[in-house]
Amino acid sequence: MPGRRENNRTLLVSFSGIDGAGKSTQIEALSARLAEDGLRVRLIRFWDDVARLKGIRETSGHKIFKGEKGVGSPSAPINRRDKNVRSGAMTCIRFFLYFVDAVSIRQVVKKALHSDADVVIFDRYTWDELANLNLRNPIVRAYIRFLVGFVPRPDISYLLDAEPLQARSRKPEYPLDFLYANRQAYLTLATRIGGITVIAPMTVREVTRQVLERAREELSDRMVPRPESLIDASQDDSMRYTEANIRI
Repeated sequence: MPGRRENNRTLLVSFSGIDGAGKSTQIEALSARLAEDGLRVRLIRFWDDVARLKGIRETSGHKIFKGEKGVGSPSAPINRRDKNVRSGAMTCIRFFLYFVDAVSIRQVVKKALHSDADVVIFDRYTWDELANLNLRNPIVRAYIRFLVGFVPRPDISYLLDAEPLQARSRKPEYPLDFLYANRQAYLTLATRIGGITVIAPMTVREVTRQVLERAREELSDRMVPRPESLIDASQDDSMRYTEANIRI
C-alpha cells in the first residue's frame, strides 16, 4: 500500500550547499524514493521559481563584473563573477535583492502548502543567499536574524557539506578560495540559525542513506507508509544512486 498523508500538512524540504556539493543528485534520489512510496512530490528551484529581479543580477554578474554565463562542467569550466564579488555596495544590493526574494518565497511556500503535494522540495533556499554575506559584520548578522524570522522554516533543511576541491572538480565555476570561504559561511550560518541537518562529506551512497533516514523520521509523524518504504538505503541492493551516477 502506498504512503498517504494523515493530514493536509505538506512537508517542506530544502537542500543547500556550495556549488558542486551534490544537491541535484540527492534531490533526485529523495524524489524518486518518495514517488515510489506513492507520495506526490513537487520540486521548486530557487533560481527559477523564487528569485526575482533577475535582470539586475545578470547585469551585475555579466556586464559590470565581466563574469561568464552558463553552468561549469569538468570539460568546460567557466569563471563566474556574482556572489563571489564582495564590496559595501554589493552588500547593500544583496540586502535589497534578498528581501525581495524573501517576500517571494513566502508566497511560493503559501501556494505549496495549499497544493496537493505531499512533499515540496526546494533546490536551494534563503540560506544559500545568506551564506554569500560577510557573517562577521554585526549589521549583516542583524539583517540575517530579521530575514530568518521573516521566511517560513522548512520542516527539514539539509546542508550538504563538501570538500571545496572535490566540489570544484565537479562544477568549476568559482575560485577555490571563495569556495573555502563560502563553505565556512554555510557551516557558521547553520550553527546560528539552528535546526539545519548538516551532512558531512562522504560517499554519495552514504549521503543518500542519511538524507533518507532524516526524511523518514519527519514523515513517520504524518504518513502511513508501506512496510518497505524508506528502508535503509545501505540495505537496498536495487538502489540506483551510486557514485557512478553523480549528476551535479
